[in-house]
Formats: sequence, structure tokens, C-alpha cells
Amino acid sequence: MKKMIRPILLLFVFAVMPMLVYTAPLDFPKPGPKDTCPVCGMFVAKYPEWVATVLYKGGHAHHFDGAKDLHKYLLDMPKWAPGHKAEDIASIGVTEYYGLTLINAREAFYVIGSDVLGPMGHELIPLETREDANEFMRDHKGKRILRFEQIELKLLVDLDNGKFGADE
Repeated sequence: MKKMIRPILLLFVFAVMPMLVYTAPLDFPKPGPKDTCPVCGMFVAKYPEWVATVLYKGGHAHHFDGAKDLHKYLLDMPKWAPGHKAEDIASIGVTEYYGLTLINAREAFYVIGSDVLGPMGHELIPLETREDANEFMRDHKGKRILRFEQIELKLLVDLDNGKFGADE
């Protein structure tokens, strides 16, 4: 009996466990050539490595040229999305910096204050794991790591002005 347990345990460790930690990329509609960011008006498809998307329950999607404008939209939906409600959102995706795939925006780690600029300047850089965020901070002189719920409108306005937090 003990001889069978070890191979089963090894199978679990090397075959099953990696599947448990793997996060599949989100399957969202891609922005078309005429889709514009509802916040800044930029053509989103020109910047595929920065795309963020809000997908509504009915299948309608709004695309953004970066996580910063996505969060501006989410934090002031009456201004940017009249007729849409937060409770009608099915999911939110951001393009992960290293893998260039859409990941769940609510689970991402966001680095601010780095030497990497997006289409609209200083940006929230989405990363899938804390380890990736720490590595990005080291490699690109990031200032802070934030989670989805920590992002506030004042922080986004500060980013637009090249400010990254209390340490400045």
C-alpha cells in the first residue's frame, strides 16, 4: 500500500497542483479598430498591451487604454457610463504586464510610480502575483504596490500629475 501512495502523491504534486494555481486568461471580446476609451477617447486597439475591459452581464463591453482610465470609469460611473450600473458588471479584466493576457482586475497587483509609462503617461501596472509585482518594483523603480480596493480617484489624479504617494 505504501508503494502506491508515493507515486500518487508525486502525481498530485507535479500534475494536479500546478493546475490549481494556474489562472486561465479571461476570455473577453477584443476591442475593434473604432472602439474608444470612454474616459479619454483614445482608440483602444492601438495599445493591445494596455487594454482593460469591463464586461457587462448582457455581453456589452467597454474597453480602456489602461488600468488607470478603467478605474476612473469604475469610480465615477454616472459620469463615464450613464445608463450602466456597477451591479450589471459580469467581470473586469486588465492586461497583465508580463504575460500580456487579460486577468481578473479585482485580483491583480498594481504598481505605481515606475519608469514604465502607458499611452496616457503614468499608469497602474497590472501584475498577476505579488512576486511579479515585487520583481517589477525592483526592475522598474516602482514606488508602491496596490490592490484593486485601494485605488481611489485622488490617487488616479495624482498619477496624472506624476505623483505617487505620501513619500513625495
